[in-house]
Amino acid sequence: MAMPLEGMVEELTCSICLSLFTTPVTLPCAHNFCLQCLDLTWRGAEDSSYSCPQCRDVFSSKPELKKNTVLTNLVSQLKTVQKEDPDNQTEDEEVEEDEDHEPKTTDMGAVLCDSCRKMAASKTCLTCMASFCQEHLLPHLQSPAFLDHLLSQPLGDLKARKCEEHNKLMDHYCWDHGQCVCCYCALNHKVCKTYPLQEAKQQKELHYMNVLRSMNQKIEKATSTAEEVQSEQRQLLEITRKKKKLLEDEYEEIKGLIDEERSRSMARIEEEEKRLTSKFTYTQSVLRKKRQEYERMRSRVQSLLQEQDDLQFLKKANKVKDVTSKEPFKPKTEFDDKLLQSIYKNAVRLKEVVKSQVGQMAETPEWQSQSKENLPGVGAEEAGKWRSRSSPPPGAQGEKPPNKGNFKPKKMPNTSAPDGRAQTPHDKTKKKTPRAPTSDAGAAPPPHEKAKPKPAAPIPETREQLLMYAKRLSADPSTVHKKIFISDSFAKLSVSDTPQLYPECAQRFFSCSQLLCSQGFSQGVHYWEVMKEGGPFSGLGVAYNTITRNGPESRLGRNKVSWCIEWCNGKLQAWHDDKQTDLTTPNTGKYGVLLNCDQGFVSFYCIGKKFSEIYKFRARFTEPVYPAFWMFSSKTVLTLNAYHLEP
Repeated sequence: MAMPLEGMVEELTCSICLSLFTTPVTLPCAHNFCLQCLDLTWRGAEDSSYSCPQCRDVFSSKPELKKNTVLTNLVSQLKTVQKEDPDNQTEDEEVEEDEDHEPKTTDMGAVLCDSCRKMAASKTCLTCMASFCQEHLLPHLQSPAFLDHLLSQPLGDLKARKCEEHNKLMDHYCWDHGQCVCCYCALNHKVCKTYPLQEAKQQKELHYMNVLRSMNQKIEKATSTAEEVQSEQRQLLEITRKKKKLLEDEYEEIKGLIDEERSRSMARIEEEEKRLTSKFTYTQSVLRKKRQEYERMRSRVQSLLQEQDDLQFLKKANKVKDVTSKEPFKPKTEFDDKLLQSIYKNAVRLKEVVKSQVGQMAETPEWQSQSKENLPGVGAEEAGKWRSRSSPPPGAQGEKPPNKGNFKPKKMPNTSAPDGRAQTPHDKTKKKTPRAPTSDAGAAPPPHEKAKPKPAAPIPETREQLLMYAKRLSADPSTVHKKIFISDSFAKLSVSDTPQLYPECAQRFFSCSQLLCSQGFSQGVHYWEVMKEGGPFSGLGVAYNTITRNGPESRLGRNKVSWCIEWCNGKLQAWHDDKQTDLTTPNTGKYGVLLNCDQGFVSFYCIGKKFSEIYKFRARFTEPVYPAFWMFSSKTVLTLNAYHLEP
């Protein structure tokens, strides 16, 4: 039974570790490997990178690996046979066996004669199982009785060549049991394959020549495989070096664009500084001349007053002209506030865009696998998000997103009627023209093109489904009331005890302490979550960007362009068009908002031990809708993008 298993050594060997299988498993492509070898090979691989190490067949997901019991049993039997095979004994056992059967030799290394024990043996008789010197060998050479005795060169290990049981020369080899036997023992091995020693040796030599050839081939294959691995490693290192170089160049270009914009902004301020300095210098020179004129007049008057003679005094007085000089005048000299605000807003918006983009790339690493379109190194969807975040709200004063470091002020829309009078809200409604929204939902079609209807998205029912539409929000600093403090990359809102030093802006809320987000949505489904902490007065909802910024009607829910839920002294209410609906206050601090622009509704959810809907507004949105927040209590804190915060 040893031969079949020994012939299967190749099939029972793992092609990764080149050893017998340890916990063998089978892949869908029918190749077998050790479980540990596969885990090590697939470590760190993505779902689309699981492939067979032998045939390179790629699997859509990680295969379910189960232990192959048949291969396990075969490997176990093979190890047992190898352990019992005398040919596989260790070198130490062979050395001990050689020492036990060490031939009796002379000091010169010759075998002694078994008759006289003095002379060196000339021949060894394999029939008599004794060695004889030339003198004692004569009977074997001369007597006919010894003609059939088999003589050989002197052998010193005759005892090792005898069968311990029958004391006969072991002249045969049993292939099945792997041992040498005598003629009597051969009778017990009739069913086995037995060969004479010389023939068995030839067959064994042939077998081990094949083993040697196989080992040489495996050594060559292992060497070539190692070279391939080394070559792949060099290619990988070269690719990473090039990628790092490209990445370094991109960041250097980004740094150069920012430095260019910084230099341009500084140069504009320095030009304004030079203009003011020149004006101050001119004013000082005029004042210096006036002072000299006043001093000359004073000197002439003092000289006149020192004249004692009345006649001379009057004569000199007639020569002194009674000139009343104008009072010293200081012209108004100050910086161009609009210029400074424009430069500062450029810098703030650039910082906001960079922070938002870097934060989103860190939280959503899948941007690396998206197709590169429009923006270098950024996918099409991310490019759309970048443009929507960097674009100001419709009708807002501000600048466009940076274009190679250059900011240009955005022109305000013309609010005058064709006849020259100011437009009323009614006029604006009637003569309103379509414009591209600033949300990442996509640009609106031009007036002359008919938009293709899109199939309505299914309404999500669970929080897991809602998170598929999750958006990352950031507060718009140009709309924030001065009593609201923003932090954590425009994602954390709190009420400040002292007014913040925000620059004056027409888009800023003045009466109510509330704000809008930078992101606006005109189509599609969008979802965000907010964490509410402390304070009995706060609210969250959505609003058009056209919501008024001043007066009591600017508060969320007190007009037709905003929808919200708010906490008023601990009571939860829903507000729209100045109409109130009392709600049950949930016991949680985390809330979700679902905006479905296509089907026309906005829903509010409580997120706690149970996920449930609080209230739903139905509306036909005619403008881009922006997330909005109202906060009045001094201890109120609202945290946007609270997807991973515990309620």
